[in-house]
Amino acid sequence: MLQDKTGIVFGVANKRSIAWAIAQALAGAGMRLAFTYQGERLKDNVEELAATLPGSLLYPCDVGADAEITAVFAGVGRDLGRLDTLVHSVAYARKEDLEGEFLTTDREGFRVAHDVSAYSLVALARAAAPLMERGGGGSVIAMTYYGAEKVAAGYNVMGVAKASLEASVRYLAADLGPRNIRVNAISAGPVNTLAARGIRGFTGMLKHHAERAPLRRNVELREVGDTALFLASPMSSGITGEVVHVDCGYFVMGV
Repeated sequence: MLQDKTGIVFGVANKRSIAWAIAQALAGAGMRLAFTYQGERLKDNVEELAATLPGSLLYPCDVGADAEITAVFAGVGRDLGRLDTLVHSVAYARKEDLEGEFLTTDREGFRVAHDVSAYSLVALARAAAPLMERGGGGSVIAMTYYGAEKVAAGYNVMGVAKASLEASVRYLAADLGPRNIRVNAISAGPVNTLAARGIRGFTGMLKHHAERAPLRRNVELREVGDTALFLASPMSSGITGEVVHVDCGYFVMGV
């Protein structure tokens, strides 16, 4: 389905990452991928995983540094020539801002969470757009969570940053639509990733979700990957500006 297509994935940390599940789905459909890593601490993990997908490329990138973003997409342009898909699976908030009350979030904590978790999507999409235009268009896919819509205990400033991310998806979709670049987000249910373990009470969140969701279970990484594959493929050519919930139906439930 994606033969001769190219993509770049931001946010792989280890084999349990949502970003890695997405990468496997895209590569399985024929897409050649590039990956990024932040810092030497994560390089070995990402390098080892990328090596299992033939033809993969690897670039260092701190999404909070514009110069590094510019360097990554210069490399993609040089090595791949074009870009069809961008996967943004990046989020960060300080540990102390995921504890206690949201009310106690200070100015710096608010800034950091929004810069890394939301503004980075704008910066990456802007840098990717010229490469996508070379191929006649493309697909940008971001990751979000239900805590952007409703209060999730312990999610705090990250929920507010994800709300900003979802609004950014809509505004980017409007700006990039005339260039045939689609922008969508996947709102996945709770998944046991490295990032999720930083949320206070995460184990209880998983249990509650499985008991409450209409499908009476938690979402599987494979299901998130398959949704990203759909959003990257021609099958979703008329879809942009959407937040697609992949959470076993949890988002539909009320009291």
